Amino acid sequence: SLMLGSEFQVQATARPGVKPEDLEKAINAELEAFRANGPTEEELNRARNVLESRIIEGLETLGGFGGVADRLNSYNHYLGTPDFLGADIARYESASVDSLKAFAQNQLGNNQRVVVYGVPGKQDLGADVPTPKAEAKDTAKLGGEPVNADAEWRKDPPKPGPSSALHLPVPQEFKLSNGLTVLYSERLGLPVVAASLVLRSGSGANPADKPGLASFAARMLQQGTTTRNALQIADSAADLGASLGSRASMDSSTVGTQVLTRNFPEALELLADVALHPTFPKDEIERVRKEREAALVQEKDDPFSVATRVMRTALYGPHNPYGYPDVGTSDSLKTISREDLLKFWQEHYFPNDAAIIVAGNIKLATLKPLLEKAFGAWKQGQPATAVSGALETSDARLILVDRPGAPQTALECYELGAARSTPDYVPLEVVNTELGGLFSSRINMNLREAHGYTYGAGSTFAYHRQPGPFLAYSAVRTDVTAPATTEIFNELRRMRDTQMTPEEMKLSKDSITRSMPGRFEHGGDAVGTFAELFIYGLPLDYFSKFPDAVDAVNPEQAQATAQKYIHPEKIAVVAVGDRSKIEDEMKKLNLGKMEVRDPDGKIVP
Repeated sequence: SLMLGSEFQVQATARPGVKPEDLEKAINAELEAFRANGPTEEELNRARNVLESRIIEGLETLGGFGGVADRLNSYNHYLGTPDFLGADIARYESASVDSLKAFAQNQLGNNQRVVVYGVPGKQDLGADVPTPKAEAKDTAKLGGEPVNADAEWRKDPPKPGPSSALHLPVPQEFKLSNGLTVLYSERLGLPVVAASLVLRSGSGANPADKPGLASFAARMLQQGTTTRNALQIADSAADLGASLGSRASMDSSTVGTQVLTRNFPEALELLADVALHPTFPKDEIERVRKEREAALVQEKDDPFSVATRVMRTALYGPHNPYGYPDVGTSDSLKTISREDLLKFWQEHYFPNDAAIIVAGNIKLATLKPLLEKAFGAWKQGQPATAVSGALETSDARLILVDRPGAPQTALECYELGAARSTPDYVPLEVVNTELGGLFSSRINMNLREAHGYTYGAGSTFAYHRQPGPFLAYSAVRTDVTAPATTEIFNELRRMRDTQMTPEEMKLSKDSITRSMPGRFEHGGDAVGTFAELFIYGLPLDYFSKFPDAVDAVNPEQAQATAQKYIHPEKIAVVAVGDRSKIEDEMKKLNLGKMEVRDPDGKIVP
C-alpha cells in the first residue's frame, strides 16, 4: 500500500558506450544541485502548468489511470473524500522553491535509495523447468466454480437495460484562404483543446533508397526552427502545459498538441512554427540519428518486433515502404543527410495536401482567426508522387528466425490483406473481431483456453492506403510451436468454412459498436479518429453511420468476406524462436518452401 508513503524514481537509458556508473554520477550531480538550490521560479511555474494540464486532461476519460473514476477512487481511498480535485490543484499552486528544496533534502538522500543497473549480457534464467502437458479442454465448460453458488441473490441475475442510442460526432469542414482543410468539432465541458496538423505524405512516400526518411523528418521538426532551438521548443511547450509531438506513420505525417483552452493560441503558434519553419540543425540530426539507431537495436530484443519486420520484408521486399517499419533500417539511417530531410519536407509539406484538425472547448468564431494567423501565409505546392514497388512474394512458405535458447516462439501467419478504402472494411472488421480481435475470439479460446499454448493470441488486418498484411499471431511455448501453428490454421479454415453463429455475430457487432465512443472520449483520440476521414477520403458522417453499417452485416456476408480475404493455402508463417527445437516439427506441417532469415529480414544462406 502507498497510504503511508510513495516512491520517487529516476530512470535513464545510457547511450551505447556510456558506462552505467557514469550515468549514475550524472544523475547524482543533478540531484545534489536540486538539494542545494531547488528549482528556479521558471521551472516551478513550468511544472505547475504541466501538472494542472495532466490532471484536467485526464478527466476527459471516465476510466483508466487518471480518469474520473480512478481519481475519485484515489481521493476517497487515500484522503477520505472524493471531493478533493480543487484542493489537489491548489497544492501545486502553493508549492514554492523553498518547499521543494526542503523536500529534496529530507527525502531524496543518497542513503535512502536503491540503485539498479540493467546491463547487456546473457540472461541466466536457471535450469529449465519442465512444462506439464496441457490437456485439451471443452471451452464451453471453462471457468471456475462461483463463490456462494447457492446464495439466494444468485438465482435472479440482473438483466442489462436497453442500449442507449449511439450518437457519434460529425466534424465541420472548411478551408483557409491558402487551401488548408480544417476539420472542427466543439467539445463542451473541460477547458481542453486538441489539434493536429495532418499531411497525406508519410512513410509510403519514402524514396526507395531512403527507408525511414519521412519518420526521421517528422521527428526533426521539434529539433529547431528559425526562431527556437530544440530546448526552447521543449520549454515553450512545458511553459504552456502543452503536449507537443510529431511523427510519421505509413500514410501520413502529423504534428499535434493538446493544451488547456486558455493557452491554445500560444500552443497553436508553436505547432505552426515547428511544422512550417524547421531548420534541421546538423547537431540535432546526429543526436536523433543515434537515438533511432539505439531504438533499432532495442527492437531486436523483442521477438514480435523481429517477426513483424521479417514478415514485412518478406511480403513487400526491402525497398517497398511497406517492407520495413517507419523508423527505417540501420543501413538507411547511416546515409540519410540533412539535405535528404530538408528535401522531403520541401516536397511534401503543403497546405493543399494537409488538414488541421481541432477538437475541444473553443468556439469556431474564436478558432478561425487563430488558424489564419498561424497558417495563412503557408504557400501551396504540388507534393512529390510516391512510388511503391511490387510485392516481393505472396507465396506460402515457412520463415525461421533463430533465437537460440528462446523459451517461446513468436508466430506470425500472414498474407496480403486489404486497403483502408475497401468496400469490405465493415464486414472484415466483424469477421476479424470474432476470429482474433477479442479475448473470447476463436483463435484465443483455442490456443489459450482449450490448449494452454499461450497467454494470448489474435489476428488483425493492417489497413493502409495500399493493402496491408493480414496477420494471425501468438507467442507460444517452444515445445508446442508446431501444434499451435496447426490450430491457427484450423481456425482460419473454420472461419471460411462455417458461418458465424447468431451469438458470435451479436458479440462481434456489439464489441465494435459499443467501443466506438471510446474513439472520441479524449480530445486527442477524437482528432486521431477524424484524421482518418482526411487521410483516406472518407465522408464526414462516416463514423456516425458506422454503427448502422456494422449492424447490417449478416452471417452470409461475413462468411463470403472471410472466403474472399483469408486463404490458408497462401498463408506464410514467420517463427522467431530456437531453430534447433522447432525446425523439424515445423517442416512436417508442409507450409511451403523454408527460409532462414536474420532479424533484419535478410535471407541467411
